[in-house]
Amino acid sequence: MKLGVMIWLLLTGMNLAGEWPRELQAFRGTTPKVDGVIEKGEWEDAVRFEGVKGWTPQFSPTTKTEDLSLVGWVKFDAKRLYFAFRVTDDVLYGIDTPRWLPEKNPKAHELTREGWPWFGDEMELLINASNQWQGDANAAGDGASWQMVCNLTKSQLGGVGTGGLLEGEPRSDAKAWANYQRWIEMGAMQAVAKVLPEGKGYIIEWAVSFDPCLEIAPGKFFTPGSQEVKMGLNIAVGDLDEKEKGAGNFGNFHHEDWFAGAKNKRTNLRQWGTLRLMPGKNPAVK
Repeated sequence: MKLGVMIWLLLTGMNLAGEWPRELQAFRGTTPKVDGVIEKGEWEDAVRFEGVKGWTPQFSPTTKTEDLSLVGWVKFDAKRLYFAFRVTDDVLYGIDTPRWLPEKNPKAHELTREGWPWFGDEMELLINASNQWQGDANAAGDGASWQMVCNLTKSQLGGVGTGGLLEGEPRSDAKAWANYQRWIEMGAMQAVAKVLPEGKGYIIEWAVSFDPCLEIAPGKFFTPGSQEVKMGLNIAVGDLDEKEKGAGNFGNFHHEDWFAGAKNKRTNLRQWGTLRLMPGKNPAVK
């Protein structure tokens, strides 16, 4: 960690779940319908946040809100953690463009461990429920820490052409792949992605069951209580446009912006920000 960040943490007295000085609070609220439609009042009791200004670009920096930006919401109920995202994106891959493939992986759209779930317009949710890490380790691929993907135009349940959840990283680990696939198939994690009626963007609504997806200690899963619980958190939004716009970037990605972490290190657990699961309801809501 850089010296300036260390001093800042000491002065503020904050105990972060990751070392990156960015956080989100979440409070208990009403149960939303996970259908890719943000109904009036559905997320009013959630904590609202915005991106991607100030986030970390992995590829070409985003300079225009109409090119890529988002509004997000987060809350939880008695059994699940919920996120919603309204993404502004001027060009939707596979909808406004052909479904072109990268030279590095002609199997990018296969729904196997050889595929690239994040290839396309997509969002990634990464949580370190255990709030622990060693060195520069990435997610373990189990309830303690994981990285999952919601793609706009492909999913494990719906196939290519239907948006939704896909197994994330570390997909090279057969055990992690099996965990992720089981969560999707049993509905322990759900996500729905829909193009906005006016185009130029999409909605994602995402639900994460405490058990088995938020394991704060071996065999112990998060439950709302009277004490704040901190977890590591990262969020990514990927923007795949016309192939030429991503020239020189890995896989010809145009943008990939991260809530926390440094370029090339953003998947390290220690580089994540903090999700603070607070007791009670959102005090900002009357």
